[in-house]
Amino acid sequence: MWPHSRGIWAFGAQNLKTPIKGIHRASAVIVTAGAVFAGGALTTPAHAAALPKPSIAAKGGYVMNNGTGKTLFTKSADTRRSTGSTTKIMTAKVVLAQPNLNLNSKVKIEKAYSDYIVRNTASSARLIVGDKVTVRQLLYGLMLPSGCDAAYALADKFGKGSTRSARVKSFIGKMNAQARSLGLTNTHFDSFDGIGGAGNYSTPRDLTKLASSAMKSSTFRTVVKTKSTKQKVTTKSGGYRYMSWSNTNNLLSSYSGAIGVKTGSGPQAKYCLVFAATRNGKTVIGTVLTSTSSTNRTKDAKKLMDYGFKK
Repeated sequence: MWPHSRGIWAFGAQNLKTPIKGIHRASAVIVTAGAVFAGGALTTPAHAAALPKPSIAAKGGYVMNNGTGKTLFTKSADTRRSTGSTTKIMTAKVVLAQPNLNLNSKVKIEKAYSDYIVRNTASSARLIVGDKVTVRQLLYGLMLPSGCDAAYALADKFGKGSTRSARVKSFIGKMNAQARSLGLTNTHFDSFDGIGGAGNYSTPRDLTKLASSAMKSSTFRTVVKTKSTKQKVTTKSGGYRYMSWSNTNNLLSSYSGAIGVKTGSGPQAKYCLVFAATRNGKTVIGTVLTSTSSTNRTKDAKKLMDYGFKK
């Protein structure tokens, strides 16, 4: 984990219910959208050729119409790869799936979360030991700056067990159970944040399906489309401080209609991005895995969304 992990168209001629005055029927030329009928012959303009499939730097990619579930683009869509912090989509989904969830309940920030960040040189929400932070705030800290400390706090809070390690193991178990329930057969987690080993993997298709499911939650949608936020948290002494977090997903500021979802990176993952955008009532959602740079993962996502909106 790195610190910032962050066909040819054919259109039928309309039926003419009234004759065209002044034009002999045999010589009539009727022009329709995309096809020309002249004396019974059909010619097709060059511009009606199939939409060219975009070329992306990422090793894997997938895009679908979020409303219909129709696949719009694939590139090694079912090849298992390291996911980096896109793992945190599942972390958030598991939290939001908890029964009787109180988003305003407070979680005390433990030294173990801070030590974990230092030990792994991990991306951080810069949570302060002793502070009390709400579950809702932890979700912002998880998804915007990609805080591994926020991920740890949530796993510790919502896992079951008498020890922290047991609770974390329990939480990761919930992540895998959720993956199975969604039919994500090429997905497995061995960490709550993406800092895992060979047992932490998914595919572009699976991650897209996961994100689509997560986006059904209004809380999740609100969090992942937020560019930046300032949150008031309670300090150890009973006072308060403000935490400011910015979203690592720059599509929110650079692509019209962007509504999420999550960046990811790491030594094996390289650069990943799960993305979504809505234009004219149509939402496209997708994933690129193992792109070559943070700039290229953004370019890849934009190409795929442009393509998806035209399909």
